[in-house]
Amino acid sequence: MSRPSHDLSEIITLYGADFEQKHSPTEQQRKVLSQLSQCRSAVLGGHLDACDSCGTMRISYNSCRNRHCPKCQATNRERWIEAREDDLLNVSYFHVVFTLPEELNPLFLFRSKTMYNILFEAVKLTLESFAYDPKHLGAQSGHIAVLHTWGQNLSFHPHLHCIVPAGGATLQGKWKALVKTAKDKQATYLYPVKALSKVYSGIFMRLLKSSLEIEAEHQPDKALLKKLYNHKWVVYAKQPFYGPKQVIEYLGRYTHKVAISNHRIKSIDKAQVTFSWKDYRQGDVQKEMTLQATEFLRRFCQHILPYQFVKIRHYGILSSRNKVKLRDIQFSMGIVVEKKSKPSWQEVCKQKLNFDPELCPHCKEGHFHTVSSWSARAPPTLSADYRAAVLAATKNLSA
Repeated sequence: MSRPSHDLSEIITLYGADFEQKHSPTEQQRKVLSQLSQCRSAVLGGHLDACDSCGTMRISYNSCRNRHCPKCQATNRERWIEAREDDLLNVSYFHVVFTLPEELNPLFLFRSKTMYNILFEAVKLTLESFAYDPKHLGAQSGHIAVLHTWGQNLSFHPHLHCIVPAGGATLQGKWKALVKTAKDKQATYLYPVKALSKVYSGIFMRLLKSSLEIEAEHQPDKALLKKLYNHKWVVYAKQPFYGPKQVIEYLGRYTHKVAISNHRIKSIDKAQVTFSWKDYRQGDVQKEMTLQATEFLRRFCQHILPYQFVKIRHYGILSSRNKVKLRDIQFSMGIVVEKKSKPSWQEVCKQKLNFDPELCPHCKEGHFHTVSSWSARAPPTLSADYRAAVLAATKNLSA
């Protein structure tokens, strides 16, 4: 993929001060914007590489590694996916999405951490109640939940994507599959969607009321609660995945997404930002939207998560506490998981992203090796080999 013409750090550098003056962001939002603006710049330090064949030199600056940064997700995503591959079962998986009424948006923006936790807990309890019910499965299931907060036009739209295996573990630790239909070789749906929606809304509202009642300054708004009870809550299940390969493809697209990628930013001009977005309501039509730069940053900041908040969570048989049970089920299915060391980012690029970051683009034969490095606010340090080479060259000149 070609390099994008513009990036988010450029917008922050140009208009971040105007945005802060106009909208007074939180301390967490300011910290994230600051880190993103410095990503891969001299401020964070870097290293000097030299080709071992032609001698070409290359300066590379360090990444911010912030999870909201569109530049820093590729290798993190591939490492996470590789770890999840070890937990896959030889069964079909379902993709279920739990949405929320837009009337809850102010509460989510004002009490982000509490409301996101309520969302995760409500979805967990809903799926568990159906899984343990003998009418549906009668076993311990599990799921991976991924929080998304944005729409394509950067609007605030919190929702949870869940990956759910088509079955669960019995009390004896045996795998129990969902009931299959006569026509298909696999279950065509997870649980009845209407029933899921009803149970989910009831659990969420119970948790919300309990949370609000605990805080004296945030007593429940009766009008809002009545509106939420009467609202049609939406849970929708997509077509089931047909095996582990499709699950991995999904994980690659969704788990480490950020609110906007740099490739979607089309222009930055006259304090305005133009970006592309997909209108799902009109058949995935590709459109462009232009916003004032300060408004663009305001929308982006809505999707900055609370400090250290975990946005990807594993439950049931897919949780870390049930790893032994999962391995036993995998073994019964003929799946043997081998222990692997954590790959370096260079190995991830070669194996998963199809490019060698160490290959010299000039001679296309040699490889880059770091000869000098420096951290933020520190002087450069030379590698031992490079220092020896410099000393040898100095001696030859003096001789």
